[in-house]
Amino acid sequence: MSLISPFTKDELMPQPEMLEIKKQKGELFIGLPKETHFEEKRICLTPDAVTALVAQGHRVVIETGAGDGANYSDHLYAEAGAKIAYDIKEAFACAIVLKVAPPSLEEIKMLHPQAVLISTLQLKTRTKKYFEALAQKRITAIAFDYMKDEQGLHPILKSLSEIAGIASIHIASELMTTSNGGNGLLLGNISGVPPTNVVVLGAGTVGEFAARSAIGLGARVKVFDNSISKLRDLQHSVQSPIYTSTIQPKSLKKALMRCDVVISAIRGKDRSPIVATESMVEQMKDGAVIVDVSIDRGGCFETSKITTHSKPTFTKHGVIHYCVPNIPSRYARTASVSISNIFMPYLLNIAEEGGFENTARYHKSLRNSMYIYHGILTNRTVADWFDLPYRDINLFIL
Repeated sequence: MSLISPFTKDELMPQPEMLEIKKQKGELFIGLPKETHFEEKRICLTPDAVTALVAQGHRVVIETGAGDGANYSDHLYAEAGAKIAYDIKEAFACAIVLKVAPPSLEEIKMLHPQAVLISTLQLKTRTKKYFEALAQKRITAIAFDYMKDEQGLHPILKSLSEIAGIASIHIASELMTTSNGGNGLLLGNISGVPPTNVVVLGAGTVGEFAARSAIGLGARVKVFDNSISKLRDLQHSVQSPIYTSTIQPKSLKKALMRCDVVISAIRGKDRSPIVATESMVEQMKDGAVIVDVSIDRGGCFETSKITTHSKPTFTKHGVIHYCVPNIPSRYARTASVSISNIFMPYLLNIAEEGGFENTARYHKSLRNSMYIYHGILTNRTVADWFDLPYRDINLFIL
């Protein structure tokens, strides 16, 4: 009895090998509008980054004055090969729009249909109308709050946290001066003078860099966090003997009573936990300084309330409070260089892969950072927060 083969005669013959088609390099058309968000001075690309992008054949349009806040003139961008746009609509008409702050509803109207928007998301400050406006324009939106590198870290958030940590110590040092209403102490360690006492709440990136900066100045530092692994990592990274403790009300209260500076940098899932009550603040030294870096999530002190760069402090119970939610913007040039150093190779890689569509097929991190894909909401957190319909990004990109 003869067996019936499942293959045809042609299929049994030797077959030619199919080679993978080389990915076509894509040309990027990038727009950088001027930031309009209150006291936002950063920009996503420096002139050096623009030079590198233009050298690879990409086009960059920058609205006039977009780099002024970071001390980058239009002339520098023009020399780098960017086109200076004197109409905001021209920058928003590009296929890819880079912003630091999320666009306003009026700015979304200027986006080109099916454009790619890359900016922060700042979910807690968004409204349902924001996502509906992006969906109506069929925008693909990427949040650099969610961007991850090959090691699973958030590179831009980590970089900005490093800036905030170091800056918090510099800010505290300024506020301690007599001319700024402080107690007149120098943040450091002078021969024959007791060192300044600094308390850091939180052993994450902000806390680590705040502690390292304070130790570098010669201060006596105490770090509190409820994660033993974070405290262990901190002790290893600072490579210096340092007091660490879990957050226990009695020991924290004692440390706050004796300290000159407190840096709070604890981030909760939704809101930062209040670990220091008003009664604790009442017992702190007159002229002591609180820099509440976690104020963007409500703050760790019961007495904290949001302030601005133009009016950054207030005094309560004799203690100076600094509660500005966007500390890196105070150092706009450093923050811009830091962001640009991450974006420039990121964009070049996307171009080499043949554009956003192709890159998203092969890179899970890019898919995960998209919260809207061609107008369709693809982020579950956003969907749950605003009660909006949600679709899995993997159903569209295979």
